[in-house]
Amino acid sequence: MPNSITSFMTVLALGGLLAPGCVAAQTGAPRPAAAPSTAAPTQAAAPPPQPAPTAGQLAIQAATEKDYQHMKDLLGIKMLRPGVDGYGHGPNPVNYDESKADMHLPLPDPLRLANGKRVTSAKVWWTERRPQIVKLFNEDILGRVPPEVPEVMWQVVSVTHEKNGDVPIITKKLTGHVDNSGDPAITVRIDLTLSTPANATGPVPVIMEFGFSREFMEMLMKRFPQFKPPPGPTWEQQVLALGWGYAEYVPTSVQPDNGAGLSEGIIGLANHGQPRRPDQWGALRAWAWGASRALDYFETDPAVDAHQVGIEGHSRYGKAALVAMAYDPRIAIGFISSSGEAGAKLYRRNYGEQIGNIAASGEYHWMAGNFLKYDGPLTVADLPIDAHELIALCAPRPVFISAGSMQAGDGWVDAKGMFLAAVAAGPVYRLLGKRDLGTAVFPPIETPLISGDIAFRQHTGGHTPAPNWPTFLEFASRYLQVRTAPVLAAAR
Repeated sequence: MPNSITSFMTVLALGGLLAPGCVAAQTGAPRPAAAPSTAAPTQAAAPPPQPAPTAGQLAIQAATEKDYQHMKDLLGIKMLRPGVDGYGHGPNPVNYDESKADMHLPLPDPLRLANGKRVTSAKVWWTERRPQIVKLFNEDILGRVPPEVPEVMWQVVSVTHEKNGDVPIITKKLTGHVDNSGDPAITVRIDLTLSTPANATGPVPVIMEFGFSREFMEMLMKRFPQFKPPPGPTWEQQVLALGWGYAEYVPTSVQPDNGAGLSEGIIGLANHGQPRRPDQWGALRAWAWGASRALDYFETDPAVDAHQVGIEGHSRYGKAALVAMAYDPRIAIGFISSSGEAGAKLYRRNYGEQIGNIAASGEYHWMAGNFLKYDGPLTVADLPIDAHELIALCAPRPVFISAGSMQAGDGWVDAKGMFLAAVAAGPVYRLLGKRDLGTAVFPPIETPLISGDIAFRQHTGGHTPAPNWPTFLEFASRYLQVRTAPVLAAAR
């Protein structure tokens, strides 16, 4: 395989777009060996050497390091603990041995108030406990959205009548223009595409994916054939087969995915280009904010049933999709794929990615600055929350937690850690009259748990959502339906 492809894939992996181990799975390089059930899985091969960075990459890196150091100075942090090495090398190798996945128990109780009293009614959950959990995420984990964020004006750039497979669709290319009159030097335009069946007789449910732009994906598949979809219907075609529509939202059109970009995008615009305070929002909340603005548009489009909009995100965008669902009650259902640390994975598990990785200069911009404290003077055991409470904030709406297999390269996201978080969110769902996973026993791979309102499935593929789309859509079909337009009586 050409070295340029391998290098490109490694850049994606090191940037978090692919989990460590996925370079092998996606490029055809040797994969980690499948290990016996009684042994820890083999670590991934070391990444290939990287080409020298470009001048632009060096500039982004320098600006990122400057902002990162500024935040550490604000917090009085002299040193952070290093993250784990995703390829199993170096002084701090990643742990993939379940016998060492030592959780820092107990988990915070989502149904215990700050004063120690138990939450015994839905009313107390909504009026007291849920706001307390949101406050904790706002202060120390994800950050606060400023009280005055500029408004968004949506423009339909183009309307195209086309086909996806055999299904005629109407595709609207949309741009959300964010008001930058307060700081004209910063421009933010939200990139959104909406496709609905051309033969729909009324508004339809829509699944919105957090992802890359269509143009970028076409370029990627042209240059790197291994990115082409697997044989069979694409996820969009599977959605259309149900009579639903789909949307593609590009989070990086709202906020760049690096620390240098914190003076740009919606975070920079709201701050007039100034550095963040430690309690202000990071990229995950900014990307979630953009998804909510897309929902604002959907509420105005007669082709969309805005009460039946679901979201899907994978990897870092799985984290963002979970955050969006937790904060915006209008989202009807979520497909959270391989979200891992800072997503659906329990922080208090020593397996796969750890806090030190999220707090490092490559990913700290996803979080509030205050998050760094838990990799400095504090530890994971001091966290006032954990991932199960982020899932609990989605209640009572249905959520599907997805992962691939360790052997195919998805160990970094810790499938079991996400499963255990879903289990621990169950009491909140039950309190609100909904069904939990139905078991606390980690299921065999490829076993769907979709009878409750929290769902889980680990597939045998790698770091990809593709194998779980059919299962998610089976789950989602219990909740989303095309509503038949009433037939009007013939005039007499």
